Amino acid sequence: MSKRARRAAPAPGAARPTVTVCRGCCCGSSGIPGLDHPAQLRDLRQALGNAATVRVTDCLDACERANVIVVQPSAAGRRNGGRPVWLGLVNDPDATTDITTWVRDGGPGLTDPPDILGLYTFRPSRRVQAELHDDA
Repeated sequence: MSKRARRAAPAPGAARPTVTVCRGCCCGSSGIPGLDHPAQLRDLRQALGNAATVRVTDCLDACERANVIVVQPSAAGRRNGGRPVWLGLVNDPDATTDITTWVRDGGPGLTDPPDILGLYTFRPSRRVQAELHDDA
């Protein structure tokens, strides 16, 4: 994971969820036909408004699952046991809508994601997990 990606982590005690959108070498590229990448990011920002912080990062090192979005819990969500949720292959406007609805409802630790998001959820590699742990 790049240093830039590590800086994308929310500050401890963040009052609202953070949605980190990968736009590195594979995510956000023309290699994913039929997806308007700028529109996806714009839609996330507009739909979430003040409900979450939306950040863009260079590379989350899960290129085989482009486009990758990570939903990190708010402080309240973390206190309730919420942990970052990694979503891959988010290449459909309906998936983006499902993510924004879940985050507006509270996100990890506060509300369960729609069942359909289980199809997108994955665990990052141990190396990436270790880097995330180092940032916590």
